[in-house]
Amino acid sequence: MDYIDHVTIARHAGFDAFRATIGARRLVLFTTKSDQSAYDFGFRPDDVLLFGKESAGVPPAIADACDARLRIPMRPQVRSMNLATSTALALGEALRQTATLPG
Repeated sequence: MDYIDHVTIARHAGFDAFRATIGARRLVLFTTKSDQSAYDFGFRPDDVLLFGKESAGVPPAIADACDARLRIPMRPQVRSMNLATSTALALGEALRQTATLPG
């Protein structure tokens, strides 16, 4: 990966340790189990976006610990999207709203 020098990777002992590192910033979960559209949500520049496994999402206790739960709208016949696609859509919308799109 030629871009590895431009990212920071951090590993946490568990969810509580991770949550402690983000301080007061909002933790925004993307899940198929929400009725709130990501396009009707007001993102902030310091929001932390969280995505679960493609197969199972996140455990209920983690979902409950999030400050917001959002869904990417899709046709009713579609169960979910690929994680990379979902992440790209969500991040693009958050960056657009907060006028922080790079370049």
